[in-house]
Amino acid sequence: MATSITIIGAGLGGLVLARVLHVHGIAATIYEADPSPDARTQGGQLDIHEHDGQIALAEAGLTAEFRAIIHQGGEATRILDPQGNALLDEPDDGNGGRPEVLRGDLRRILLDSLPNGTVKWGRKLVSIRPVGGGRHELTFADGTTDTAELLVGADGAWSKVRPLLSDAVPEYAGTVFVETYLYDVDRRHRETAEAVGPGAMFAFAPAKGIAAHRESGDVLHTYVELSRPLDWVNRIDFGDREAATETLVNEFDGWAPELTALLTDGDTAPVPRPIYTLPSSHRWDRTPGVTLLGDAAHLMPPSGDGANLALFDGAQLAKALVAHPTDVNAALDEFESAMFTRSAEVAVEAHDTLDRCIGERAPYGLIELLTGATVR
Repeated sequence: MATSITIIGAGLGGLVLARVLHVHGIAATIYEADPSPDARTQGGQLDIHEHDGQIALAEAGLTAEFRAIIHQGGEATRILDPQGNALLDEPDDGNGGRPEVLRGDLRRILLDSLPNGTVKWGRKLVSIRPVGGGRHELTFADGTTDTAELLVGADGAWSKVRPLLSDAVPEYAGTVFVETYLYDVDRRHRETAEAVGPGAMFAFAPAKGIAAHRESGDVLHTYVELSRPLDWVNRIDFGDREAATETLVNEFDGWAPELTALLTDGDTAPVPRPIYTLPSSHRWDRTPGVTLLGDAAHLMPPSGDGANLALFDGAQLAKALVAHPTDVNAALDEFESAMFTRSAEVAVEAHDTLDRCIGERAPYGLIELLTGATVR
């Protein structure tokens, strides 16, 4: 392929795109704003699905490396009521349909699979200028520039590339997730560790909930979920850890202490993660020389699908480019038309999942989703 390929963002989607291209002998360059691979934490566990994420990793030739980082037993699922009573308790059946891995571990194997120099670190994109023929001039914060013949925006929710294609901007979805961690839990937080169990635990009620995952190294990674206006979130001073924790835990008055301990006993300060989304049917007209993937293209509520879609997008775009080596626009047409349909369907499901978790029928809507049985 004579066209040079420039990817903005070294997240999972951009990395798997570069890796699948590399497998087929096609070079790509990734520009990443972070100064190094370890500049910031990469989030918690991801369940990688058979029908998209695992397919993408197979296309990348990384199935064995992926299998080596699976958290054994992590597919176990437990749903509790606010008093800590089990409503659903399903063990990890070992079938590998949605195995759990740490995002950071998955990113590491993708980075390790690329030739040295593929990722240009510390290159924050500040502006893009079309220069004709589908090419775009990129200017970075350090003053350097480059010209992209094919530009791929894999740069997440607040994509700098998206405005070339779409006027859509992320909107607050009405829900905030607040992140905390507990460490050395089997020794220091035994009752809470037992409540969470070996995999994922969900304790939900209308407009609120606590979700936790056990991670390797005796770690509990928690997201407290609240349906609240954004101005309510912004009034909390998260710089004052004690006051912020008190405000949040007051929302769970009467809940079992082994559940609220996920917040009150946190070994890290609570970090708010307001949930933003793009329209479920987000799409754009075919524009020469540029496309999007992952959250840049289809930001949706967290439901276990975002990372999988980003991986699948990257692999499918690479396959389309390989299939059309002399016609980039044909490759982008093929990729985008399939992605638009796929992501719109999953986005609707993601909104439904969030509603099942902390909507009016919580937690029974989630139980019905997981079991297929009507509850109450």
